Amino acid sequence: MARTRSRYAPDRGLTTRMVSTMFFIGLLYVVLVGVLLAVLRGAWPVVLVVAGGLFVAQFWFSDRIAAYGMGAREVTPQEAPELHGAIDRICALADMPKPRVAVARSDVPNAFATGRSERTALVCATTGLLRRLEPEELEGVLAHEMSHVAHRDVAVMTIASFLGVLAGIVTRVALWGGLARNSRGNDPAGVLLMLIPLVSAVVYALSFLLTRLLSRYRELSADRTAALLTGRPSALASALTKVSGQMARIPTEDLRKAEPYNAFYFVPAFAAKESLGRLLSSHPTLEQRLDQLARISAGLSHP
Repeated sequence: MARTRSRYAPDRGLTTRMVSTMFFIGLLYVVLVGVLLAVLRGAWPVVLVVAGGLFVAQFWFSDRIAAYGMGAREVTPQEAPELHGAIDRICALADMPKPRVAVARSDVPNAFATGRSERTALVCATTGLLRRLEPEELEGVLAHEMSHVAHRDVAVMTIASFLGVLAGIVTRVALWGGLARNSRGNDPAGVLLMLIPLVSAVVYALSFLLTRLLSRYRELSADRTAALLTGRPSALASALTKVSGQMARIPTEDLRKAEPYNAFYFVPAFAAKESLGRLLSSHPTLEQRLDQLARISAGLSHP
């Protein structure tokens, strides 16, 4: 029997953006594979096998790889009663099945969610976050992460990010396997092969920009739906302010280790005050997030 929808506020804007992004990402994917098949006519089985294998691996295993990379370890209610209690309350509010619960031993105050669906979802908080936040603030952060699960945008972002990985790896395979053979003599295919890195770079750049635009919107959507679900936007705003402020006190080495996983985190971790990562961040600015929560708080106070 199909389960009813959760009580998280539906976000048609997020749904529209996810569908649009997936369409354009799929179009880019078709173009990339089409170019590879046209140029590497003799190697098309390799192209299809590599492309299909990477897609399966990205979709089925990327969440586990990411959770492992961020040091997530599943915990029982006895090991982390406060964390389990907060997630239990959110699940009751949202009418959702309880995800797996994990803790990452890191002083970087953060949280993240992984998983292709509610059935495979995992919600993790770092020890640094648990140590710094008050119970209401923690619930706001976890409600934000559970919103990602409810809207299934973790799965969408996993698929969307696949093309960038494919563009890089398939190009290397193509060049390694075909360039040496076809560049000998005056074979026109050798010239066409030289275009593969250019096509790959364009595809990667476009897919990167599309996923960044979607990621920023999904973070605002998760803030909004979490604030409406809990009815305490001020608690989420307080958590955002506290976590963002504490990032400046974290050692640079720890921030560098966390930076590759910023797309998953509640608040991005940056090792440098000014960096390209900030300009192309997967998250909206703190000011944008707080401004939205202030408007929601005003709306709840004056219905």
